[in-house]
Amino acid sequence: MYLRYFLLSYLVAYVMAAFVWRTYAVRKTTGINPVTFKGSDSAHDFLGRIFELLFAIIVSVVIVFSFFAGGYRYLLPIAWLERASVRWIGVALLLLSLVWTVVAQAQMGQSWRIGVDSERQTELVQQGVFRISRNPIFLGMMITLLGLFLVLPNGITLLTLVLGVVIIGVQVRLEEEHLTKLHGVAYIDYCRRVRRWI
Repeated sequence: MYLRYFLLSYLVAYVMAAFVWRTYAVRKTTGINPVTFKGSDSAHDFLGRIFELLFAIIVSVVIVFSFFAGGYRYLLPIAWLERASVRWIGVALLLLSLVWTVVAQAQMGQSWRIGVDSERQTELVQQGVFRISRNPIFLGMMITLLGLFLVLPNGITLLTLVLGVVIIGVQVRLEEEHLTKLHGVAYIDYCRRVRRWI
């Protein structure tokens, strides 16, 4: 019973802290909309639509689990993973990833964007958690997907985990190409010193 309320609360907290608040804060201080996906047919915008689809699937899974217990069996539960110890590890990963992501976004400051901003110059952030990971926000998102899978081990959360890791991997490489063009030698040197993930 507690898990139903936890997951619903977590989703709301994650969206508010990781997306709504940061979008508002950056827009208020810079006047720039940090959401760069435009809805075109480009690879970048296609990835944005896939991210939206993944989020919609995750919300749907949590809603089915929370309000339609009988329908949960259609999500292909993985019975051998449905253990309290595994579930608690998942909860810990969810909480850790939320804190990690919010800290990383705060440390990005005005450079924070959702997607690739090819229209404006942004600062190359190298302090804080960016000293140990070039992509701490995406790392946090992958840990979130893993945590959700461990809390609700089923075929759909496994699919979102695998697809999420693949899509994030593609997005990161698009952003790395952009940052190399934008910052040149400084970014190349940063890549030599700091790993892509951790």
